[in-house]
Amino acid sequence: MTELERALSDIAEVRERLAMEQRFKGYSGVAAMLSGVLAVLAGLAQRAIVPAPSGTHQEHLYFAIWFLCAALAAMINYGAILNWFWSDASARDRWQTRTVGLSILPALLLGAGFSFALLVRGEVAALPGVWYGCYGVGLFASRTMLPRGVVPIAAAFLVIGIALLFAPPSIALAWWVLPAGFGIGQAAIGALVRRDRAVAQ
Repeated sequence: MTELERALSDIAEVRERLAMEQRFKGYSGVAAMLSGVLAVLAGLAQRAIVPAPSGTHQEHLYFAIWFLCAALAAMINYGAILNWFWSDASARDRWQTRTVGLSILPALLLGAGFSFALLVRGEVAALPGVWYGCYGVGLFASRTMLPRGVVPIAAAFLVIGIALLFAPPSIALAWWVLPAGFGIGQAAIGALVRRDRAVAQ
């Protein structure tokens, strides 16, 4: 190995260590995986109740299923962060918590605003695209505090979200669409967070 190659290798190692230090330690891999399980369960509930929503009543049922799923997933993930915040976080980690909250908050607020606006307008078929897209934006916004492998997942959410905005309702509102992405995506994010935590230890 030449001096230049050794120097480049040392720089890469330092960058990786700095990245590890910057990553937010409050994320829970288990909580992320549980969110994925919730998405699969919500998809099965949709399949049983409104597999192909049509008409105002069924569209409202569809929205209620997935709104409940999102609320439960948020409670699980933010509950895990709060538990870590009060039990293990240092002063630096607590500062990071505020940074993480501010980085992802705009995407969450935008997603919620779009969701209720589309529901009121009766354009429910656009919801899955909005949910995928806003989640992808949120992941990108907080990417420096997440494992490196999350970036391709965020890109996939964005691409799928854009595609779903142009998909016919029969596809966009199909019972498997949200479980496929959020189930697999959250499980992958959870695995990455757990792997990152194991390496850091």
